[in-house]
Amino acid sequence: MKRNRLSNGLRVVTEHTTTVQSMTIGIWIKTGSRYETAEENGISHFLEHMFFKGTVHRSAAEIAESFDKIGGDVNAFTSKEYTCFYAKVLDKHTKTALSILADMLFHSTFDQEEIEKEKQVVMEEIKMVEDTPDDIIHDYLDREAFGHHPLARPILGTEESVRAFTRDGILDFRERHYTAGNMVISLVGNESSELIEQLERLFGGLPRGYVEQPFEKPLFLPGKTGIQKETEQAHLCIGFPGAPMDDEAMYPLMLMNNALGDSMSSRLFQRIREDRGLAYSVFSYHVPFLDTGMLTIYAGTGLKQQEEAAAAVFEVVENIAADGLTDKEIENGKEQLKGNIILGLESTSSRMSRNGKNELMLGRHRTLEDTVQRLDHVTKEDIQQTASAMFRSDYALSFISDNGLIPSVGKENG
Repeated sequence: MKRNRLSNGLRVVTEHTTTVQSMTIGIWIKTGSRYETAEENGISHFLEHMFFKGTVHRSAAEIAESFDKIGGDVNAFTSKEYTCFYAKVLDKHTKTALSILADMLFHSTFDQEEIEKEKQVVMEEIKMVEDTPDDIIHDYLDREAFGHHPLARPILGTEESVRAFTRDGILDFRERHYTAGNMVISLVGNESSELIEQLERLFGGLPRGYVEQPFEKPLFLPGKTGIQKETEQAHLCIGFPGAPMDDEAMYPLMLMNNALGDSMSSRLFQRIREDRGLAYSVFSYHVPFLDTGMLTIYAGTGLKQQEEAAAAVFEVVENIAADGLTDKEIENGKEQLKGNIILGLESTSSRMSRNGKNELMLGRHRTLEDTVQRLDHVTKEDIQQTASAMFRSDYALSFISDNGLIPSVGKENG
């Protein structure tokens, strides 16, 4: 992998491989719902949509057609801490793809009529999430765990905030956040020797600015909420304080989460679904942010067995907090995680994402060998300490059911 800087300071990471005939491109911007005020909530995601709605050179249809006619794929996503525009094309079409992406980012018209239409589209997207209980419950959990902090706000925003967006406000946000110091371009594939020169021509005119917002580290709050909805299932989310993305605790946490609920052999899956038939969907996952993290457990269960299912989840958690993992779970977990990481990086898209995110968020890159070594060095005691500290702390909880009553299980917060 090579790291370069354009004349305006924009960082470029490239990884050359001759085993493919393609190029995967990612343009990463350090903006998301965390960087928004309450009034701006959802504007990063809205901007992502608007960049596809037409430029001074191409209509929205022509942008789509431009990628279709070279056999490429293009898309984008927004998270709480970053936005990414990505494309995958045959290597001979790399210059064309980069030119289209640069046109979208620099020459979008932000037509008022298109803005109003896209508001309706995003508000329908918000309604769709709200009508999907196993999706919206995670937003409810964020709100309980992070309170009034920006991390508590939904990435999509709210109908109220989206409706209030103005063209001037959208353009102002773009000018403040879409700057060279706030962006990374990540490319993986069969690159050409003129790639950096082309990037300089296309992106070298981007303003240097860097957005350094004062980060207030969020406090993890033991909030609980019950929401009444007419559903066929009860939906439970439990959140525990996790680790930031650059914390050494990430490695024992990954192994602990793998055994808890991140695989078909995990305790949650085996004991709640396979052994007792209390849920079809039950799992856990950990999301790291720059300065905090959260481990989440989700379970969807029948309305008549919601108390039993919730009690079973807490039983699994308490057993791990008390006794940690078995030697077999740790050994299997290490091999499974190493396999997932290594096999995942056989994809150019995964490599592009890994390189771009590491450069944008951390400013450095760990080798695959280093990551594997750190996993191998995690001890049973490391995992025990991580699990005990996490599961014996206060937790946040969100619950959706026909009556909205929170299950009477788990230790009392406070």
